[in-house]
Amino acid sequence: MKEDQKLSPWKQKLHEIIYEADTPMGKLFDIILFIIIIFSVILIMLESVKAIDAEYHEILFILEWLVTIFFTIEYIARILAVKKP
Repeated sequence: MKEDQKLSPWKQKLHEIIYEADTPMGKLFDIILFIIIIFSVILIMLESVKAIDAEYHEILFILEWLVTIFFTIEYIARILAVKKP
């Protein structure tokens, strides 16, 4: 049995998007991931400035949680899409 046939069609598509950066969807996924990583770093930098954190703490906190949720979903998707556990 071929390696690709071991994954269900939706897992195969997920694997293609996450692990194959040479596809259009794979490239888009990598770009989105890169943007969110940069956004996360900027959030941390903003939180380290006391004046900004004092005024925007709640917004920064919510955004940080949204980024954390995104990365958690991304991690779960990677586990689901792996061909050989």
